[in-house]
Amino acid sequence: MRFLQRFLAVLSISFIAFGANAAPNNPQNGVDYRTLDKPQQTESGKKIEVTEFFWYSCPHCNALEHDLVAWVKKQGDNIVFKRVPVAFRDSMVPQQKLFYTLEAMGKFDELHQKVFNAIHVEKRRVDSDAEILDFIVKQGIDKQKFLEVYNSFGVQSKAKRATQLMQAYQVDGVPLLAVDGRYLTSPSIVGASVNSRSEAVLHQATFQVMDWLVNKAKQGK
Repeated sequence: MRFLQRFLAVLSISFIAFGANAAPNNPQNGVDYRTLDKPQQTESGKKIEVTEFFWYSCPHCNALEHDLVAWVKKQGDNIVFKRVPVAFRDSMVPQQKLFYTLEAMGKFDELHQKVFNAIHVEKRRVDSDAEILDFIVKQGIDKQKFLEVYNSFGVQSKAKRATQLMQAYQVDGVPLLAVDGRYLTSPSIVGASVNSRSEAVLHQATFQVMDWLVNKAKQGK
């Protein structure tokens, strides 16, 4: 009896471990990803456009960042990768403007990860115009030049466009990844079919779904 109990216990643990580490090998629409009713036009030509909707203050976006960068690098010329900063409320608009200002000033590669680190590692607030300006000045960037771009018509227009894209892609949470203007997935979506709370497992499963969606989109080109 004791042997049987031990055997069943080990078997149960094995199934739990399998469930916790399993990744969707055959992603299902409505489970591991969802499809937009109205596909959005992309600008990537024959390449597959992949877009991340994110928010600097989102801890899950921060956790995904390293793995996402590695995945994008691995994809190489297969894809065109874009990021869209979201604003579910007016208080999030300054971070949208920060993102587009860094791009416009050619400072994105240098400071993108530093914004995440300031918020999630150093536990600093980088939310308001004043807090963003304080962060930027400490990075050695000219205050006046930054403000000129930050308050420019171009940056404000891109922030408004980002909000329009959020609505078009039906973004209800971040991080959210869009493939070819029609397929959406994320660690939270994939998590419904992967029995794990480990972000490492969820990220692995998410990018497995992403690989599958990129291939699916390529076949449809």
